[in-house]
Amino acid sequence: MSAIGSKDRRDRIVRLATTTGLASVDELSQLFGVTASTIRRDLAKLTTDGRLARTYGGAMALSAHPEASLRQRTGEAFEAKQAIARWAAGQVRPGETLLLDAGSTVGALAHELRTAKDITVATTGLTTLQALSDVETIHVECLGGTLRPLSQGFVGPLTEAALERMTFDRVFLGTDGISPRHGICEADLRQTRLKELMARRADQVYVLAHAAKLGRRPFHAWTALPEGWTLVTDDTADPRILEELRGRGVTTVVTKPEPDHALPPADR
Repeated sequence: MSAIGSKDRRDRIVRLATTTGLASVDELSQLFGVTASTIRRDLAKLTTDGRLARTYGGAMALSAHPEASLRQRTGEAFEAKQAIARWAAGQVRPGETLLLDAGSTVGALAHELRTAKDITVATTGLTTLQALSDVETIHVECLGGTLRPLSQGFVGPLTEAALERMTFDRVFLGTDGISPRHGICEADLRQTRLKELMARRADQVYVLAHAAKLGRRPFHAWTALPEGWTLVTDDTADPRILEELRGRGVTTVVTKPEPDHALPPADR
């Protein structure tokens, strides 16, 4: 790439660290066409200025990806989430037992399921419980556990113990990021452990994630899913990432959002 000034380079390093969650000295050296020593001086300066935190072999943004609350995330990519949720709801058949994760996209699926009949829904998410609590045609099971306020979901040993007593036809998982190499990303190791267990208990595994989450590595806790899982995303997804996922045995479903779909209620 063409030469840039040290200030612009440092600004770009901060943006890159904020996007990927981690900036490697070697990767940055190749990207900017400068020596590793130059990058180390940049990182030292950015650390001194309080813009980055040093790690072994690189640096990361101090608040690279502060975990957004469920309320903050609900309005993001709303049309895409609705399209994903409608497709997912269309896969459910009467008599099935489902497992729904916490998260805003899975919460949108719960709303789509309100018209379903003769199904059982077990969940770790308060959004699903709220969406289905008054639906008499759906049997709802709460897995309980320790509540994470940010995600409005239950985690921990009590949740894991409850999972051991059930199996499911389908599980629908949310995620903070997806990597073809690593799997799905979360802010908390308890979440990744729980998602791994959830995937093991279901015949069919779906990950519901709008396109902006593909290729993101906002945190450093990962769940490696079993082969044959299905990603459901929207039509702005990067084709290269989709192709790489398919090459690793992942089924990809691309939905088309409806721009004129009604906006969510303010308290949703």
